[in-house]
This record gives sequence, structure tokens and C-alpha cells, in this order.
Amino acid sequence: MSLASSMYAGVSGLNSYGQAMNVIGDNIANVNTIGFKGSKALFADILSQSVSNGSSTVQIGRGSILQAANLSFAQGSFETTGNATDVAIQGAGFFIVNQASNRYYTRAGQFILNDAGKLVNSNGYIVQGYQLDSSGVVTGSLGDIDLAGVQSQPNASTFFRLGANLNASATSGTVFQSAVNLYNSLGELVTLTISFTKQSGNSWNYSMSATTSSAASGTITVSGGTGTVSFNSSGQLTSPATNPTITISGFSSASNISAAWRLNQTTGGTFGDLTGYAATSVTNSLTQDGYSTGTLKALSVDQDGIISGLFSNGQTQKLRQIGLANFSSPWGLSRVGNSLFSESGTSGQPVIGLARSGGFGSITGSSLEQSNIDLSTEFVNMIQTQRAYQANARIVTAVDDMLTDAVNLKR
Repeated sequence: MSLASSMYAGVSGLNSYGQAMNVIGDNIANVNTIGFKGSKALFADILSQSVSNGSSTVQIGRGSILQAANLSFAQGSFETTGNATDVAIQGAGFFIVNQASNRYYTRAGQFILNDAGKLVNSNGYIVQGYQLDSSGVVTGSLGDIDLAGVQSQPNASTFFRLGANLNASATSGTVFQSAVNLYNSLGELVTLTISFTKQSGNSWNYSMSATTSSAASGTITVSGGTGTVSFNSSGQLTSPATNPTITISGFSSASNISAAWRLNQTTGGTFGDLTGYAATSVTNSLTQDGYSTGTLKALSVDQDGIISGLFSNGQTQKLRQIGLANFSSPWGLSRVGNSLFSESGTSGQPVIGLARSGGFGSITGSSLEQSNIDLSTEFVNMIQTQRAYQANARIVTAVDDMLTDAVNLKR
């Protein structure tokens, strides 16, 4: 081979290590890019020809090429944020985002709710997941995570407990009132007023009435709301021995309320909420299981990727579950910018699943996965690449000197 071939071998090294420096520069430039996965330059030699002299074969190369820039999917460190919709994957998997009819995959979990109530990334691409029923079970197929108009459904009251003391020293005919707030099937507040009237001995007659704040309600009536409560010499409740059931009816649209007044435990004995001591009559506590409808106030994400909502009525409800994807060969994915990947012929088709199942990793809420770039490693690689570039440049200058000597053979 001629000296010119040696020069071109040096030029191939300059090209290869120049491209390798681009890879290193890209890694360092993205050291603070959320979810970024770094690449490593891989080189290969170029074989020019094989020369046989009869007894041996001489194989002469003509330089090197940058064969590939392989992605590294090593886990990045986590950063805790104050945003509940920031999520990170610990382990295998990618978040799925849609833009029109295009689907992309990412490890960058910087998500927010847009003006339409959909969970999106910083580019406005919609995060994909599953809808959950009231029991937290997945329903339907993979689709947009949409939290627009989400409300907590009301729950009708089915029981109440009243903690109160009725003054044993009160004279006959003394009246004491307590009010209990209940809710009907539409979440309407119903105030149940219980009037206790002192009788002889340590017993009180009670009667109940109910009102609502809604003008749309009809005439409210209470059934089963009269009776007598009696106490022994220790001020403990002795009757009624069974729990009265109170029915409130007359609502224009809502179903009747049927609520048990829990005075006695199912295993026997009273709860001790209602007492008859010789002390001022007073209401101590109120407990019931109903609540009104509520608007969404806050979100949280658990390790399974389940998005739960905290509502203004104090209730928590599971709303959506984030979907994940994985590939037989994630190294074959195509980088499309903005920390996004797309499927390619060498990556294989995506396997769709849920966190902590089928080999997928877990999800951490209020956290982001940092770039997996190690700056110290990148600086060492940069030094090695720089030295290799300088050495290849030396080949070019050395061959130039040799060609100059050849030209000077004839003066």
C-alpha cells in the first residue's frame, strides 16, 4: 500500500474520534436533562486487503470507523420534587405519551395537568394509562389520562353515633337538644335534631325532626324517631337494648335515608356514648358515615402508578393508573429528541403493562429520574478521545514528512 493510504488511515481516525467527541459532548451537555440516557461510542476497524506471499497472509487495515453509539439504560438517581404529578420509574419500563396518532416512550416523568385536565409532558404529549372503577380495578383499554371534571361521589348516611350526657339531676320536663348532620343519596346535608325530654327517674323521652337547606326538598318526615332512653344507677344506658333505625323521607329527588342509631354493640353491651350522669347535659361527639360530593383538591401517585385524588369532602379515591411499556431490545429504540424514543425495527414491538407486574419496575411519585451521566467517566473518556485524535493527526503529519522526503530524493 502507498503512503497515501497511511494518510487516509489517519484521516479515518480523525473522523472517528471527532464523532466520538460529539457523543461525549452530547452526554455532558445533557447531564441535567431529566430522564436522559447516555451513549457510548463503539469503534471498528476497516480492512482494506489481504496480501498472500505464499507462506503467510498479511492483512493490512486502512483505519477505523465509529460503528455505533450504544445507549446506556443504567438507572439514574432520583430527585424529590414538590409536584405530585412528577413520577420516576425504578427499574424497567418507559412512560407512554401520545401526540396525535404518534406514540412515543420516555423515562422523563415531568408531567402536569393541561387546561383540558389531561396529564401531559412538557411538550404537551398526553400520558397514557387506564381508568379505574370505584374499587380501584382497571377498566377499559389504554388511553389518555384525563382528570377533567373528576368528582367524589356522595355517600348516603347509614348510621350515626351520638356522644352525649343527659343530666340525671334535671327536673322532669327539662328539654335538651342535639343535632346530627346526615347526608342523603345526592349528598344533600340533612340536619337531624334530637329532642330529649326528662321523665321520672333516670330516663328521657326522645323525638326527632329533620330539615334540609335545599328549597327543592319536599316535606321531610322522620319515621322511627321516637322512644325512650333509660340509665341505671351508674349512669349507664340500659334501654333501648337494640339499635333504633331512623328513616328520613320526603326528598324531591334523593332516596330515603335509612340510618341506624348505634347505641349498642353487636357483641353485646353499649358503646358508652350516651350517659346519664348528674352533670350538665352536653353533646360530646358526633359520628356518621355519609358525605357530600367533593371537588378534586390534590393528587398522589403510589408505587403501582395509581393516581389517587384527595377531595374537598375529605375522601380519597383511586382515579387512574399509569401505563408502562418495555421492549425486547430497548437499545434499538430511536431517539427523537425531547427525551423521547420511538419504536424501530431493531427494538421489537412494545409490551404494555403496569408497574410492579410482569417485569416492570415500580413508580415513585413526587420524584424525577436524573440523567445517568457520570461526569468523571465522561471527562476521562474525553481525555482519551482527545489523545487519540492527536495521535491520528500525528499520523497525517508524519506521512506528509515522509512524502516530502520522497519528493526530495530527486533534486
